[in-house]
Amino acid sequence: MTAPLADRLRPQTLDEIVGQRHLLGPGKALRRIIESGEIPNMVFYGPSGIGKTTLASIIARKTNRSLCKLNGTTASTSDIRDVVGRLDTLAAPNGILLYLDEIQYFNKKQQQTLLEFIENGQITLIASTTENPYFYVYNAILSRSTVFEFKPVEKEDIIPAVNRAFRFLEQEQNLEIHPEEGVAEWIATACGGDVRKAMNAVELSVLSGEIRDGVCHVSLEHARELTQRSALRYDRADDEHYDILSAFQKSMRGSDPDAAVHYLARLLEAGDLPSACRRLMVCACEDVGLAYPMIIPIVKAAVDAALQVGLPEARIPLADAVILVSIAPKSNTGHDAINAAIADVQRGRIGSIPRHLQNKHYDGADNAHKGQFYKYPHDYPNRWVEQQYLPDELKDVHYYQYGQNKNEQAYKEYWSRIKGNRGQNS
Repeated sequence: MTAPLADRLRPQTLDEIVGQRHLLGPGKALRRIIESGEIPNMVFYGPSGIGKTTLASIIARKTNRSLCKLNGTTASTSDIRDVVGRLDTLAAPNGILLYLDEIQYFNKKQQQTLLEFIENGQITLIASTTENPYFYVYNAILSRSTVFEFKPVEKEDIIPAVNRAFRFLEQEQNLEIHPEEGVAEWIATACGGDVRKAMNAVELSVLSGEIRDGVCHVSLEHARELTQRSALRYDRADDEHYDILSAFQKSMRGSDPDAAVHYLARLLEAGDLPSACRRLMVCACEDVGLAYPMIIPIVKAAVDAALQVGLPEARIPLADAVILVSIAPKSNTGHDAINAAIADVQRGRIGSIPRHLQNKHYDGADNAHKGQFYKYPHDYPNRWVEQQYLPDELKDVHYYQYGQNKNEQAYKEYWSRIKGNRGQNS
């Protein structure tokens, strides 16, 4: 069985690796460490298909160490001990570089087993993970390792690799290949920063290309069919899920409708309608709030419509609501007020509820000053009367501050006129 093109074209030197210039460019830290020959324990963190495994293989060759590969999804503690058994043998005269892929699937006990073997330096660990290592990797291993974050490869870096793959297949198959203009750019864009996906797309496009007069023609339309939706890098349980949601809400909060709609599209293409609706509702309440109070029922109606009709039609009411939230005036005064109040409650600053606000309509025989003494605001001019509502301990506290927007300033002016500035905050 022929190995995939990505394996047949796997880089053999640091300079051949596509992307990761922030780590492997001239003078960068990781490159200097590798060139020194003194390799520490490391954790490679980043999405799949961007060169983590390839770099581990190159490091093993440059340092003359035996490379052992394990995968966290299938390896066991006994597999680790088998690797250790190769130490000080002809199979590993210069020590072992253990590449543990998907370390996040190792449980705590398995990760602890690694410690005793990497402490003395005979085994150098390079662990890779697509999840945030600070959440999934045992602290004792992290404290003995250096974490390097790998990033999706930029389109500009992938285009030369795609063209190189077409040339490689020409020589390998002794067949002239003519990709239509724009094919390389499309594949480089559609792979979503995953070089392995790009190589697979090149191979598939050639295998299914139309051969005329001894020439393989790869059309742009065909390349699009083969790479449909492949750029979408999304898993509801991983970092990318939370990154997209964070960018979605921050774009609405930052009043950028174009960015907000972009991230909405990514959520909907991944089929994550519930997360899009939830963040949209939160943003309407938290970030627009009292600057435009009617946005809350408007957004709620749009969300209800989206959930009722489902995808793909749900995109329409949600796009309307996302754009509205993005271009609406902003105020987080309600958010700040409740957070400040909760902080006081959590610190124990509560105090006794004033007697006139309690749900009591009688007094015991021991109460010399009988009466509820609650003043019903609707019995007074402008439906307001001055009386204390907060407990004595908090009577001068102001949690709410009027926002600098038309609505809240109008409220402020109204109540300043009614209350005569008593108890008003800026």
